[in-house]
Amino acid sequence: MLNQLKKSSHLKAVLIISVGLVSGCQETPSGNGLRVPPSSATHAQGIIEGVQDKPGEYGLGSLTIAELMERFEVPGVSVAVIDNFDIHWAKGYGISDVETGMVVDTATMFQAASISKPVAAMATVRAAQDGLFSLDDDINDILRSWSLDGGGFTDERPVTPRGLTSHTSGLGDGFGFPGYAPGVPLPTTVQILEGHELSNVGPVFMEREPLVFYEYSGGGVTLMELALSEARGMPFEELMSTYVLDPIGMSRSSYEQPISEENDRWAARAHDVEGQPKGAKWHVYPELAAAGLWTTPSDLARFAIDVQKTVRGGEGAVLDRSLVGEMLRPVGVGPYAVGFSISQIGEGWYFGHGGSNWGFRARLLAHTAKGYGFVIMTNADSGSGLIEEMSRRIQNAYSWDSVAQAVTRGYSR
Repeated sequence: MLNQLKKSSHLKAVLIISVGLVSGCQETPSGNGLRVPPSSATHAQGIIEGVQDKPGEYGLGSLTIAELMERFEVPGVSVAVIDNFDIHWAKGYGISDVETGMVVDTATMFQAASISKPVAAMATVRAAQDGLFSLDDDINDILRSWSLDGGGFTDERPVTPRGLTSHTSGLGDGFGFPGYAPGVPLPTTVQILEGHELSNVGPVFMEREPLVFYEYSGGGVTLMELALSEARGMPFEELMSTYVLDPIGMSRSSYEQPISEENDRWAARAHDVEGQPKGAKWHVYPELAAAGLWTTPSDLARFAIDVQKTVRGGEGAVLDRSLVGEMLRPVGVGPYAVGFSISQIGEGWYFGHGGSNWGFRARLLAHTAKGYGFVIMTNADSGSGLIEEMSRRIQNAYSWDSVAQAVTRGYSR
């Protein structure tokens, strides 16, 4: 069906349709390291959408965004670009659902997949800020309905919220979450942790002592979800709305699984690597903290901006400055802080996370100090290549320090 749409003039027209959010005149960095105002957000969009001055490693710079979407067979993509601690612009491209022909706009909701994790981690840090527990408490002291068997690995160091949210807890589940077809019986959180017959993944288990190695663990995040919900005495989706989503203004975001009928009207369909429908419109993810967030790039950009502003100015919508730093300081083993992956790219330090669910791919990347970043979300298994090229274009168009040359040491007059 997508191939037929691509041959039609309708899709070509849709690929240039946008519903944008444009703030006032922002400053963008120039190639010499000085920040100068761009002509407009529309101008920035034009640079990113068009043929590039440099072809890039795979020659993708010779293609427009519409041509890139055809090349990667991605029906729809939505983007929000952050500059000067604000959303500079946001725009949707292409088709949200190839079965209905519904277009992507900035209100279209996508599955955030693993970007659900740092959003959930903010709620964990908020609970620590509120005194419900500390990030270094034994997780078994927080849990009420279940306990983790340490298997002899926790005699000297316990599994903690910090370890669970940074993937250094020693858990060795070694799986991602494939999701469930709509309408099938879903496991509870405890059943997921125990590998119950209703669950499509195995049990969580200790593989080594905490803080010895980094190993990505969706099961560990699910364990933290249970502990946080029990510490708050609230369903997880409710506490996320109360303590994170609503305070930040993420009005088009929800951890409700399955997605509500109201929000489903705005939800993108999952597509395969050829841009074809995958059968069901989407999969259901009862592993809410690890994979269950439905959202938009603009809402995730608001989340990243709140982190950036809190670091810069003190008290944010959710956390104060001293606590938000826990989300930006790697724990000492592996690349993760509490929730976010932290990396040096070029001359800058960035926080971010990727996401990969059944039929959806996404990425969030933002500077720890300079107030810029982006969120890109797609509705296809083949979205990663498109995201990578759009990421390169955004960084170059705004002259991020990720693409800047290091200053040469020496003296000049």
